[in-house]
Amino acid sequence: MNSSPVGLHRVLEPPGVLPQAARRLDADPRIREDEVRIRLERLNLDAASYRQLHTEHDGDADRIRAEVLRIVRSRGKMQNPVTGSGGMLIGVVDEVGPGSPLGLRPGMRIATLVSLTLTPLRIDDDLRRWDGRSEQVPAEGHAILFARSIAAELPEDLPAGLSLAVMDVCGAPALTHRVVAARTSPVVAVIGAAGKSGSLALAAARRAGAGRTIGVVPVEAEAERLRAAGLADEVVRADARDPIALAAAVNGAGAERGADVTVVCVDVPGCEHGAILATAAGGTVVFFSMATSFAAAALGAEGLAADVTMLIGNGYAPGHARMALDLLRTEPGVMKIFTERVET
Repeated sequence: MNSSPVGLHRVLEPPGVLPQAARRLDADPRIREDEVRIRLERLNLDAASYRQLHTEHDGDADRIRAEVLRIVRSRGKMQNPVTGSGGMLIGVVDEVGPGSPLGLRPGMRIATLVSLTLTPLRIDDDLRRWDGRSEQVPAEGHAILFARSIAAELPEDLPAGLSLAVMDVCGAPALTHRVVAARTSPVVAVIGAAGKSGSLALAAARRAGAGRTIGVVPVEAEAERLRAAGLADEVVRADARDPIALAAAVNGAGAERGADVTVVCVDVPGCEHGAILATAAGGTVVFFSMATSFAAAALGAEGLAADVTMLIGNGYAPGHARMALDLLRTEPGVMKIFTERVET
């Protein structure tokens, strides 16, 4: 059967779009010559998607579970229709087409490094083992990778759940490192700093030569967690949805003119304007949150006459998984935050 390296042959509707933009994908387990079929072990819903599902269904596990099943069964992939985001998965390589360029072998335990929003997916167990209380979802079924997909073999020295959580956000530290390293001793503020991507971004910023790091969190419990991890020079509390309060918190933490680099790692909408206000003229804002409205960011910067560069956090960079796993292994504060937050 003919196939496309980017998965066009799996798009059922509408025709002519890439799988991520499709309303529905074909999750048929029969693979084309350049595809790979993965036997599912666990899904990892991205933070923005899980928060939306949890809020929408009042934390009711049965309703959350039913909604995820409905999405996957109707769309042939996991793409939250409200947030537009998905997540990633781990599993075992089941079958490899003879023309696949991914270098995978049957029996390998891997994490996919591409979004569930473009991955053909079928769930066969009704998610019976998932209690609905975590972003990580034990599951049986299968997924399909294309020739242009990305995957990494799971390390043997880390629990699978921990590896999955790290790889789900491994784009954040890679891009943070690149942006910070391009400046001389910049002040770096990370919003949502006590989370998974936030803690990795802080560690990457320090490794890249940040002159000062500021971790912004919304509540005291997260502030205490971040202080105990020792990842930020200064920890401050602010609601990132309150632009004036957020900017004041960053300014009061030693960045009087704003941060040179601001990294947004929150899982709630409405944080764009505060991030812009908290950033110095000529600085850079990196948006890693799938809850970001990029129209609000662009128009907000224009309305504020803010001379800042704004970057969309691409989930891919060469070597991103390796860098994130290295930070986990070598930075005790990162390991502490992940082990406290992740069910392994």
